[in-house]
Amino acid sequence: MEQKSISSYLIPILLGVLIFASNFLNTDLFNFGEKNFAVWFVLSILCFACGWYINKTLGWQIGGKVLFAVIISVALVSAIMIIFFSEYFGATELLTENLILYSLRNITLGAMGIFGMAVKEVLSIERQTAVLKEKVSILEKVSDTSKKEAILIVKEAEIKAEKIVNDAELVAKNIILKKERIEKELKEFIQTEKELIKRYEEL
Repeated sequence: MEQKSISSYLIPILLGVLIFASNFLNTDLFNFGEKNFAVWFVLSILCFACGWYINKTLGWQIGGKVLFAVIISVALVSAIMIIFFSEYFGATELLTENLILYSLRNITLGAMGIFGMAVKEVLSIERQTAVLKEKVSILEKVSDTSKKEAILIVKEAEIKAEKIVNDAELVAKNIILKKERIEKELKEFIQTEKELIKRYEEL
């Protein structure tokens, strides 16, 4: 767990170093001449990649706070360094304007890091949205299947219920017919008994 957290915070430190290193562009020590654009482009890409990785490891909220803290701290350190070493940075005459320009450099590279975080977050959200849409479509299919199964079960239950009712009616009719037949037989038996008794009395 500690190794993961340490490696997660190494990239923000690297981003701070890259932003801080931009202060030394266009000085006598690092004079790139016509290659300035290429160097700024490479720095911007590196800051973008750092922002991407920060979002991947720390997440949008924590990574955003860390990145914002890095930008502010580097801008403050750069401002203090430019004030104390104004001769080296050629900021003796227009100190306020140079401070603003160097701060804008730092903020621009920091914004590239934020842009990298934002792109990574948007892609992650799109991926999650695609997965959720797939899950919803699967659930809708399962729901449709479940509805069809429920309809079939209800129809089957209705058919069974009708069969049970029909069987019960048939049994009831049979019982009624047997009762009527027994009653008829009893009446006939009683009638024959009466006739026998009557004949017996006549004798």
